[in-house]
Amino acid sequence: MAGKVKNYYAAGNTARGFYSLFESNLQGLDRLFILKGGPGTGKSTLMKQIGEEWNEKGFDIEFIHCASDNGSIDGVIIPSLKVGIVDGTSPHVIEPKAPGAIEEYVHLGVAWNTDLLTSQKEKIVEVTTKIEQSFQAAYSHFEEALRIHDEWERFYIQNMDFQKANELTDRLISSLFQGKELRKKADVRHRFLGAATPKGAVDFVPNLTEGLAKRYLIKGRPGSGKSTMLKKLAAAAEQRGFDVEVYHCGFDPNSLDMVIVRELGFAIFDSTAPHEYFPEHNSDEIVDMYGTIITFGTDEKYEAELKDVASRYSTKMKEAIACLAQAKAHHDQLENYYIEAMDFTKVDEIKEQVAREITKWTT
Repeated sequence: MAGKVKNYYAAGNTARGFYSLFESNLQGLDRLFILKGGPGTGKSTLMKQIGEEWNEKGFDIEFIHCASDNGSIDGVIIPSLKVGIVDGTSPHVIEPKAPGAIEEYVHLGVAWNTDLLTSQKEKIVEVTTKIEQSFQAAYSHFEEALRIHDEWERFYIQNMDFQKANELTDRLISSLFQGKELRKKADVRHRFLGAATPKGAVDFVPNLTEGLAKRYLIKGRPGSGKSTMLKKLAAAAEQRGFDVEVYHCGFDPNSLDMVIVRELGFAIFDSTAPHEYFPEHNSDEIVDMYGTIITFGTDEKYEAELKDVASRYSTKMKEAIACLAQAKAHHDQLENYYIEAMDFTKVDEIKEQVAREITKWTT
């Protein structure tokens, strides 16, 4: 029987540039293979194949997805073996802490034809520059969108009852933990539940919350205290010794979108666009921030202003996504140069060597 598969992001293209949370997700591994090689050299395929093979053996695995390419992954982890494989090329450069003892570099460049790549040097440099320019343009649009989002939030912050917000959070903490605590150090993992990708916003909320006894869906407006509540809940879990998965916002990583405490069987997440969900199970419960702590009639009072700011925000986000799509198109072009120069029989040999190393590690 196949094991379970958990999907998430450990890095993203955000309003604060490329933002990585890889280190948090690689902590505690006894063995980490860091793949080196250019685009199109088979890194993602290698990781997928090894992950799927171990999953079919009954092992739970974690796929770390790539925010810049919807069809690729940046890493795979087999938690019970404490083994992982990650793409260690720019922009998510992984710095080894114990080279050789824990981390091992795997160079896929041994499988390419250097002469053929050298003959395409000018084109490769040109396309690489276009990729970098597209990402920088995307980050600029995301940054402007964040400024507009801050403007949007102010309408609700100015009409918020902070005492009621604190009381609501306190009630949730009391209900969720019921005085329970564990006498151990909490294992805290920081991740992204979704990302802005070349195909738009993508999230893995259904996958990440599957099988949990209780899901709390937070509804509200920008600036209605959703992230602040989640930060307090995450801190409460950690203080009580519970392992906690902290999912940051793929748009603004300084904000949180979800907290999961599997030892207590619950997830609580921001259930507004772009990751808007509605109750699907009898145990699902809505936490209404707008109706609880925001002055009644705020939407109606600022209807025109809110419509304007929402429109400007949407425009900037679409422009940013278009730039990510442009970067992906250039990246596909760059991959073709490397695919043409690769000997994939050698890549298969490298994959088998890594697979044997993992198997050896388990005996």
